[in-house]
Amino acid sequence: MNYHPLPQPDEIGIREREDAMGAYFMMFATAALGLPLPILNLIAAIVYYYVNRSRGRFVQFHTLQSLYSQIPLSLLNIGLIVWLVLNLVKDLVFTELFWGYLIMTAVANIVYLVYSIIGAVRARKGHFYYFVFFGKLAYAQVYRVRAERASPEQINKPPKL
Repeated sequence: MNYHPLPQPDEIGIREREDAMGAYFMMFATAALGLPLPILNLIAAIVYYYVNRSRGRFVQFHTLQSLYSQIPLSLLNIGLIVWLVLNLVKDLVFTELFWGYLIMTAVANIVYLVYSIIGAVRARKGHFYYFVFFGKLAYAQVYRVRAERASPEQINKPPKL
């Protein structure tokens, strides 16, 4: 499989670096508003990706990596909030399983926070930082040379007879 060459840090403009860095701060989108709703963080990451993906492959890679990594974290956080609300509404006992899920979700959020800060700093410097699994996925999607885009001179030509 062929891939486009990676840009060097001195080839990436300041605006691109800042846009790539901003992708990692979408996790703070609703926290700044004081809303603990993880679905809004995911929506903010999706909107940020679609608004900024056309600003170059470097920005698209970082926004896509941030979006991909936000999905499982949002699902964990949503599960925790739903479980917490159900326990409070139905006056249920907080079981050891709940506390284990709470600790696991908190650890996942801390790990994501650390990865996001490192990713943001690296993006601001014009470097790549690959998250486990999500980095490879985003890289393959953004930098892979697709057959239909490989040679622009073949686009819109009539079929050969």
